[in-house]
Amino acid sequence: MKTNYELRYAAHPRDVKRYDTEELRRDFLIENLFVANEVNMVYSMYDRMIVGGALPKGESLKLEAIDPLKAPCFLHRRELGVYNVGLGEGIVKVGDNQFTLKYKEALYLGAGDREVYFESKDAANPALFYFNSLVAHKTYPDKKITKENAIVAEMGSLESSNHRNINKMIVNQVLPTCQLQMGMTELAPGSIWNTMPAHIHSRRMEAYFYFDLPEDHAICHFMGEPTETRHIWMKRNQAVLSPEWSIHSAAATNNYTFIWGMGGENLDYGDQDFFTFTELR
Repeated sequence: MKTNYELRYAAHPRDVKRYDTEELRRDFLIENLFVANEVNMVYSMYDRMIVGGALPKGESLKLEAIDPLKAPCFLHRRELGVYNVGLGEGIVKVGDNQFTLKYKEALYLGAGDREVYFESKDAANPALFYFNSLVAHKTYPDKKITKENAIVAEMGSLESSNHRNINKMIVNQVLPTCQLQMGMTELAPGSIWNTMPAHIHSRRMEAYFYFDLPEDHAICHFMGEPTETRHIWMKRNQAVLSPEWSIHSAAATNNYTFIWGMGGENLDYGDQDFFTFTELR
């Protein structure tokens, strides 16, 4: 196995509005999360969130404590949220316990000195593990979460091209966490817009991960200050960082699913500052 990581530094919105396409993609887009028998991570200075992916094929992949953590193990002072976004079943081993994750199932792991390993049940049909991690000040119990355990909010309409189910899974209404909040939004066939009207929440940063999209289709992710918006074209199985000052929204050429992960000042999902369609620039 191989572990790769990259550091991403925080940017001021005054500087970002001068970025060209290459600079936007370099600082915010995360393209190569899934490579066979690798664990790939981005350590972001936005609330120190780590965004990562693991693709085990015939090997057990250890979630290593990368050098910037200066810790004996990854979970030493961090909590972790994991989703299986591959069609094959996966196994997450943590300490003396193990959890089986099917497609679109999630797992929360609390802080503590335990090693984590990712495995696929079938190397020919591997699991894809997508994860977010944030600094934790307390240890909370591990818990597997399925859509049946989630708080589901049906939003939008086909007429507005944004009919979707928001599955709140790793949120404080479902289980206790220190600051990590994660969920999965599934767009209905015929709907392509997410998170519109757009919002920001200066109390929290966010990362979006897009999947469940045909290989030959693409997503146009919108970011930036509400009066200085920019866009990044993305493919499936890619993630994007969203600073606390930035909107985060998208339209695609097909319906899709995305995982949102947040961390920062509070655990209030509804703490959002909205902007109308006509206020955006």
